Amino acid sequence: MIEGYLGRESVTVGDEVTFHLSTDAPRFRLRFYRLGSELALVGESEEFPGTLHQPPVHPDGIPGLVSPSDDWGWPPLTLPVPEDWEPGIHLAEFIECGPGRPENPPPLTTERLEGNAREFFVVRPRVPGSRSRILYKKSTFTRHAYNRSDRPGTDRGASLYDHPVHRSGGGEPRGHRVSLHRPGGVIDLAYWDAPFIAWLERSGYPVEYCTDLDLHEDPALLDPYHLLLSVGHDEYWSAAMREHAERFVRDGGNIAFLSANTCWWRVHPTDGNTAFVSDTDHHVGEEYPHLPATDQWWTPEPDGVGHPENTLTGVSFRNGGMWPATEWPGDRPRAGYTVQHADHWIYEGTGLRDNSGGGTADRLGAGTPLIGYECDGAAFSYDPDGTARATGEDGTPDSFLILGIYVLDPVHENFHDAKWGHWNVPVREPSISSPRAATMGLFTAGGTVFTAGTTDWPVVCGHEQDPGVVRVTRNLLDRLRHRGPGAG
Repeated sequence: MIEGYLGRESVTVGDEVTFHLSTDAPRFRLRFYRLGSELALVGESEEFPGTLHQPPVHPDGIPGLVSPSDDWGWPPLTLPVPEDWEPGIHLAEFIECGPGRPENPPPLTTERLEGNAREFFVVRPRVPGSRSRILYKKSTFTRHAYNRSDRPGTDRGASLYDHPVHRSGGGEPRGHRVSLHRPGGVIDLAYWDAPFIAWLERSGYPVEYCTDLDLHEDPALLDPYHLLLSVGHDEYWSAAMREHAERFVRDGGNIAFLSANTCWWRVHPTDGNTAFVSDTDHHVGEEYPHLPATDQWWTPEPDGVGHPENTLTGVSFRNGGMWPATEWPGDRPRAGYTVQHADHWIYEGTGLRDNSGGGTADRLGAGTPLIGYECDGAAFSYDPDGTARATGEDGTPDSFLILGIYVLDPVHENFHDAKWGHWNVPVREPSISSPRAATMGLFTAGGTVFTAGTTDWPVVCGHEQDPGVVRVTRNLLDRLRHRGPGAG
């Protein structure tokens, strides 16, 4: 048995990366890989003495459970990041050594990316923007919120969703507390990010990478870049992240949200940014420790933040929905987006048509699980010709152009309540009468903001399951990777 976590998930070429490991093996070593068009082995460490360390018990005294809120406090192992490493997302595989252990286990592959006894980290260039003007933000706060700290044969169930810890007072914001210093392995990276990163490199789009914490801490992080990518499931954002991203757009930078359930909860990093607190609607035991949940971005003050995510993304999960699935894609729809404004540059070269000629509009991504697993939408109404237009009543900017839409029926929102214990109330204000709909579109407010409106856009594109989705993504990257008045 071996497991571990990073001291920090983002490092610079030539600096040091710190691991915290626990193992019952007498020795261990680390293998390092870079995630690109393939999973490339880039190095291996010497062997180190192994020591077994215990996790902290659950602070609420729940028998048999470990803590999701405390730093696990395992001793550090610090290693240099070689100067010749190519920036990108890297993996460290933890390998047990000694009697009864395989002497030279086969290297990991893309097909075996998901699993325990490994962690990922971002390696950034010394000069930001020197390799690419596209910055890919890995949604690490969301990853930690869902991290259960399980390991093979041990169901620890320690996360923001399973046996969370809620605290008030003590000099930090009230809310559910999550430590970033816990093991978890590789899960979300394998599903959402890996196929899209491979596609980017195969397609000739160099990118640089950062984490949520990088964007939170550094007001100047986005300055060298022309396009910021949010990919997959990007649910948890700090106020500083939003401030920096919104200023980036005002100053002419572009953002592509190839994601959904985006910016749903606000987080407050604490403990030197090794943990965060978020006042959410997750129950603790049989009770909700605090309602209303004041870190909901869209809910008006004083019950929430009062800063709708629509003003940043154009869309919101409260106008979208999700599908229950123990194995993705589950029972989600496969009809794809109804195409609107087929003459827009986003559809150039796709051959897709809308109903402007009086016929039936084509569907983008038809036959694929493009819609879901979670999706976001904008409040809308139909023009006399059947075109869906954003009303703006939910905070969506007036210039938001709906390019693709799929009306959700059913929405399946109660699945979220049943599975993770959310407060079972309507997720949007009753004044919004339009159906919930997955919504693809864009708006310009200095720079241009595109939203795919679905978590699984990068999966469908990365695996090249639909030529229209692939071409739209190319059009998007080719246009928005350059700042300028013609980007939108």
